[in-house]
Amino acid sequence: MRNLSLRTRFSLMFGALFLLAGAILLLVNYVLVARYLPEASTFTSSENTPVAGSGPLHVSGPDVAQSISEYRDSAVQTLIVVSGFALLLTGALAVLLGWLMAGRVLQPVHAITATARRLEAGNLDRRINLDGPPGELKELADTFDTMLDRLATSFDSQRRFVANASHELRTPLAVQRTLVDVAMAEEDASPDLRRLGRQLLVTNERSERIIEGLLVLARSDQGLASSGPVRLDEVADHVLDSMSGLAASRGVTLHRSLRPKTVLGEQVLLERLVTNLVHNAILYNSPGGSVTTEVDGALVVENTGPPVPAEALPGLFEPFRRLTGDRTSHANGAGLGLSIVRSIALAHDGSVRADPGTAGGLRVTVDLPEAP
Repeated sequence: MRNLSLRTRFSLMFGALFLLAGAILLLVNYVLVARYLPEASTFTSSENTPVAGSGPLHVSGPDVAQSISEYRDSAVQTLIVVSGFALLLTGALAVLLGWLMAGRVLQPVHAITATARRLEAGNLDRRINLDGPPGELKELADTFDTMLDRLATSFDSQRRFVANASHELRTPLAVQRTLVDVAMAEEDASPDLRRLGRQLLVTNERSERIIEGLLVLARSDQGLASSGPVRLDEVADHVLDSMSGLAASRGVTLHRSLRPKTVLGEQVLLERLVTNLVHNAILYNSPGGSVTTEVDGALVVENTGPPVPAEALPGLFEPFRRLTGDRTSHANGAGLGLSIVRSIALAHDGSVRADPGTAGGLRVTVDLPEAP
């Protein structure tokens, strides 16, 4: 019963209540008919009872009593059979009518469910806008719409804050980098000053990567500004070519298996998605390791390297989350790479998942719907 839909359960309950009421009514009819039908003992007499007819036919009292008894039993039996058959027929009709009524009554609930399924952080503009007289379901739909308004306002405020803060922080960081470069370029700069300047430049560069990642994350969370057909295999091929120098410097071999696939989306964001995956796969790898990129229905990027615990996989897509060991090094990244990948995939109505690699490391699979 728990596995049945609400509409089916409502129909069965409606039919069961109708059958129960019909059975009670049938029982009442049976009691009344059995009570008020004449008893055979009433007509039993030792005298002859005349019977209407054309001739002088007479029937004895016991014969009349037997006829009345048979008639009474036949009437009661006919009542039970016919009423039972009618009850089953109307019960089936009640289940059918209950099914139709349940579908009409639960239609607003289906609208609420469909709207909730289509919602995402970058698309909170859908509303139910249920028409009809005031009632419990309309009140539920209006409450749901009001909640979506509050959520949309909250998400928009958060995105604007992240974007504005990131833009505002870019200028002072650029000024700091320029001042450090000028100080290090002075002829009388001491070795200590130059060493301090190099450390400040590294810190400044990491801060710029964080800000750039936050800007991309905020942009992808807002959805796609434009959309068009993009060859995902060509994007991956271009990214792999641009990453060949980094891979060679770290002794990592790049493998590719790219089949044509066209998706509907924004090319700049898709390039960033593939770049983040390949960049992470190169950085978090072992010397002499490899990175395999496949486009065959889904985009798959897998690398070798230290094994990744399965329990740590969900946390990798959270902002600023890293594993222990090399992944805690702030020099390699800002901890936003996979967060951006997930945000871009969701903006393209896709999904992303991570699994332990077959030879250590990590295997990330991105499913994106093909362009019509």
